[in-house]
Amino acid sequence: MTINSFSSLLELATGLAQRQFTSVNLIEHYLKRIDQANDKLHAFVAVDRAGALHAARDADGRRATGSTLSVLDGLPIAVKDLFEIDGQVTTCGSEAWRDRRSGNTAAVVDKLRNHGMCILGKTHMVEYAFGLWGSNPLMGTPWNPWDLERHRIPGGSSSGSAVAVAAGLAPAAIGSDTGGSVRIPASLNGITGLKTTAGLISMCHALPLSSTLDTVGPMCRTVADSAWLTGALSGVDYSSQLTSGTDLSNVRIIALRQQDLSVDVQPDVWSAFLEAQRVLRSLGAQVIERDLPFDLTNLAARNGRLTAAEAWRIHGAYVEDPSIPIGRWVRARVVSGKLISVDQYVEDRADQLMQSAIWRQWLSDADALLTPTLPMVACALEDIDEHSTQLATFVRAANYLGACALSFPAGFSNDGLPISAQLIAKPFDEANVIRVGHAFQQRTDWHRHVPNVSVIVN
Repeated sequence: MTINSFSSLLELATGLAQRQFTSVNLIEHYLKRIDQANDKLHAFVAVDRAGALHAARDADGRRATGSTLSVLDGLPIAVKDLFEIDGQVTTCGSEAWRDRRSGNTAAVVDKLRNHGMCILGKTHMVEYAFGLWGSNPLMGTPWNPWDLERHRIPGGSSSGSAVAVAAGLAPAAIGSDTGGSVRIPASLNGITGLKTTAGLISMCHALPLSSTLDTVGPMCRTVADSAWLTGALSGVDYSSQLTSGTDLSNVRIIALRQQDLSVDVQPDVWSAFLEAQRVLRSLGAQVIERDLPFDLTNLAARNGRLTAAEAWRIHGAYVEDPSIPIGRWVRARVVSGKLISVDQYVEDRADQLMQSAIWRQWLSDADALLTPTLPMVACALEDIDEHSTQLATFVRAANYLGACALSFPAGFSNDGLPISAQLIAKPFDEANVIRVGHAFQQRTDWHRHVPNVSVIVN
């Protein structure tokens, strides 16, 4: 029996179907890797060993009788530590909530279980899901596995989920995205991340940051895996997008122009972005340039204000209490929401609705906007500027516009760090970005590159 730790979900599903290994074999394999690597990588805040093995035994029993629940039955997955699981601790990244035990189970977790998936545990995150860099000074910052010598940023807020998948501690994980929190860590760790349209997947019993902007998203090795997980969580079947081949001749993509950049983009990132355009053209897609109907920096700022205002409503009752252990920067972000007036909040919400309508009209004759996911690769943890929001420049717009967006690996820097590109489409147009992203991954192999973690796990 040989299990490749960096297999996709669908590759593992094939192995289960062909009796190459059992679900119990799979869970034991990933639990061993977590035992070996988690002290260094800090991806998991809690591991549910007993629960995952129990679910795996049940899955093996169903498979033996030919009664599997879905293609995902018996496969392992991790979830961000803001999804409630009855009887388990849900910290939401907060040291103050180390002992906060859930009395409910998130709809996302119920859906995963209903499809037979085995939940390995909860992954680390930025406090209250309110941070871009992935730092968590009180509970610990996960370690980006692409550099085991220097602690580089994992990206936030779904930091542990991205690290777990990138390092082969789980084949997939679930994150949340309010202003890039799936796509930022996915990009920095070299995996695929899908930000779904708000309302497509239930946020019930997921601890909120912004009721207006919060979304759920899968973090996987491949776009195909993202399609299957999104389908399981939403009830929408995306499988036809995975059988449509690589012919994108009826696809029209608008590429971000260099003159529309509002932040400095590292040369390696821009080169990878241009190469992604070339690949899409080689698949038959029409890639064009066009004036943007809005300023990305303005949308990012408005997204940030909405998040802060709604975070203050949720956490304002205790966030200013100095006796409660809350990280300095997250505390400041939440408290900033106190200063946002009702008039400003109402104006931003009205602008959001207007810009969303403009976005849908602007894309009426095209399928998606292509951008770099981030303007930079993962920097060292000590080099971050918590005042800066540069990581959010290209990602927050999707949340503000109510769009869906896919981040997918598209290259590497000269230092060997992952680079990604992003497709942003109309609301509830996940099928479109899945089709394009899947075709891209059939032509390229950037998503198959993995970090060398052999010194900490075998």
